[in-house]
Amino acid sequence: MGLFSIIFQLGSMSQVSKEEANAFMIEFEKLVKDIDAIGIFIHNLSVSLPMFIPGFGVVWGLFSAWSTGFAFSAITTISPEIAKIPPLTLLFLSPFGIMELTAYSIATSRSFMLIKAIYKKTNLIPFLKPTAIEISIVTGLLLTGGYLEDYMIKLIQEKNLILPIF
Repeated sequence: MGLFSIIFQLGSMSQVSKEEANAFMIEFEKLVKDIDAIGIFIHNLSVSLPMFIPGFGVVWGLFSAWSTGFAFSAITTISPEIAKIPPLTLLFLSPFGIMELTAYSIATSRSFMLIKAIYKKTNLIPFLKPTAIEISIVTGLLLTGGYLEDYMIKLIQEKNLILPIF
């Protein structure tokens, strides 16, 4: 969790030009235009499953953390009022943020354990059951988180609590 958070924070500190931010937002709005809870879940699951790949998963997880932070930076370039929100607040104070962070941490740590076992030429059969259980846990966390995130987005938009970014 700690390493993901640090890399996310570094990504959020990226300097994004107005042109880059506008291009990002155009693509981002296309992606989330009609997204619902299942769409959020599928997106997050497609990000997390490669994190289980031995070795590659660690790199993918850290890249995902940085790119999510970079996305936050791009959004704050376009909507400066959001810049008042500390980036790590999104991870640690939103229930779905904690669920996603936990899921990504489980997947990335399994990748590290698997690559370590491969390096030591350990039999991987004993790793199958724990890995399958962790994939199930990650799937459950992300499914629940997707529904919760969708609910909170709709609630915020409905109540006009903040300017919707989607």
